Amino acid sequence: MAALPKTKLAPFILALCFLEGCVEPGAAVPLSPTTAVQSPASQQLHAIFAEEWEHDMRESPVWASELGDLRFATRWNDVSLAAFARREMHDKEVFAKIAKVDRARLPAEDALSYDLFRRKYEEAIEAQPFKHHLLAINQRGGIQTSDDLADALPFTTAKHFADWNARLRAFSSYMDQTIALLSEGVRLGITHPQIAMQRVVNQIEKQIVTDATKSPFFAPYLKAASVATSPFPVEERDRLASDAKRAILDNVVPSFQKLRDFWIGTYLPACKSDVGVWQLPRGREAYAHLVRLHTTTKLESDEVHAIGLREVARIRAEMETVKTRAGFSGSLKEFFAFLRTDPRFFFKEGGELLTAYRDLSKQIDPLLVRIFKRLPRTSYGVSSIPAHLAPDTTTAYYRQAAADGSRAGTFFVNLYKPEARPKWEMVALTLHESVPGHHLQTALAMEQENLPQFRRNADCTAYVEGWALYAESLGEEMGVYDDPYAKFGQLTYEMWRAIRLVVDTGIHHLKWSRQRAIDFFMDNAAKTELDVVNEIDRYITWPGQALAYKIGELKLRELRKKRTLALGARFDLKEFHDAVLRRGPLPLDVLEREVLSAP
Repeated sequence: MAALPKTKLAPFILALCFLEGCVEPGAAVPLSPTTAVQSPASQQLHAIFAEEWEHDMRESPVWASELGDLRFATRWNDVSLAAFARREMHDKEVFAKIAKVDRARLPAEDALSYDLFRRKYEEAIEAQPFKHHLLAINQRGGIQTSDDLADALPFTTAKHFADWNARLRAFSSYMDQTIALLSEGVRLGITHPQIAMQRVVNQIEKQIVTDATKSPFFAPYLKAASVATSPFPVEERDRLASDAKRAILDNVVPSFQKLRDFWIGTYLPACKSDVGVWQLPRGREAYAHLVRLHTTTKLESDEVHAIGLREVARIRAEMETVKTRAGFSGSLKEFFAFLRTDPRFFFKEGGELLTAYRDLSKQIDPLLVRIFKRLPRTSYGVSSIPAHLAPDTTTAYYRQAAADGSRAGTFFVNLYKPEARPKWEMVALTLHESVPGHHLQTALAMEQENLPQFRRNADCTAYVEGWALYAESLGEEMGVYDDPYAKFGQLTYEMWRAIRLVVDTGIHHLKWSRQRAIDFFMDNAAKTELDVVNEIDRYITWPGQALAYKIGELKLRELRKKRTLALGARFDLKEFHDAVLRRGPLPLDVLEREVLSAP
């Protein structure tokens, strides 16, 4: 898939176009200077950037911790209804404040930052009536998977463990706030479909343990105990471990018992029996907004659906060509069945699959210099998706590095049922999630020290996911699609994203059933049924987000074609990629303006 939601604050709509970036642990200032301040208007603008950066770090301590800012590492996010009301008012105040800056007196780069910052708050205000925050849990994330945070944090000092313990002690309050959000959703009729929410029961059950050492929240202590030498006295570590066990049994486990009772007794019965956001209050309006938000375009749902159908037809024709190259004489449907079932395309063990992904990443890394002018300094690794999440999530995802250098980027791969994870998808998936996809793009953006932090760490879905899908096609130029099966894997992944345009709009706009969406997917792509069902359930509970990939990729292809035609023999692929990447993630309309105006 795409990048994992960088935070699980709002599983329904995980980000607007921009998320704030990170600051150095313990510091109250950005890691590096932003653009040069030259005028009173620029001073005013950057003061607002700094003030709102600090506000967002305080308001989102989980996100701050993931980014490397550990000043708030004893806290969970305040997800009370009052806190959301307060934030909505704050967004309106910031929008009014930014409007007072005289844009005409800003230099070009600051004017661009002004436009992006203003747009961020404008979109946040537009989203307020739809109350997306009441959909606080889905099968891919929420409080039931919040132990994942530990994997993103450093645990090298006694304070790191003590801060974690403080979070464990505060967990019951966090749970009460979450249940209150869900209860308000029940009251207002804002709930997810029952078919997908049934998956959450098992996720909650896995958090209810009698032995604290079996809790996923205790994992940092198990890792510490497995290290030969401790960075602080073992006696202190053991004392902190005992405190953690008490906090888990006294706060965490009872909280999940409360959630299980609420979920089974109240929430699931109130969930929708059908699928599609059209069922929610103002649902059609909400989906139209989500389409605009995630694609950063003015496209209507029917237009997106039509684009998807055209792309599906085009890619099917290419698939027929590659099928012939592979020497397969049957129909495309029969070729899909062959690719899904022949043992030669699968590993028997998860460990073999993980090793193969790591080896493939090492093969791709040195090829990047062929098509990129600059490469990121930040490293990345390949790891497995946590076992308790793997059955309900997608094939892979990426987690960006911490900006302070304390954590590398990570390409997570799903090892659950390796017999359902085909080898022919591995090249395209690696190109998407690591390099030249998510890791290269996010790391380069994070390292642009001349940009404000909110731009360096932006999560503009159409750009970020459009780039990663475009990156899959770059395997041709790097020479890594060296057999027809790998090339068919790339087409399967491109088809996957084209199908999303059809089924996402089908479910949420045209009132398709879940089974109709599954059938359309299975008829047009070789992905296994396990992946297809997980994907469809993802679209059901995350409306609109899946549209961003293909819409973004199509825009990048369009821009590359326009630059090629304009420059002729002077076109340089490295320069084109640099023009796309050097200003961080941008809405597609802004990206087009910046790329086409480049020298």
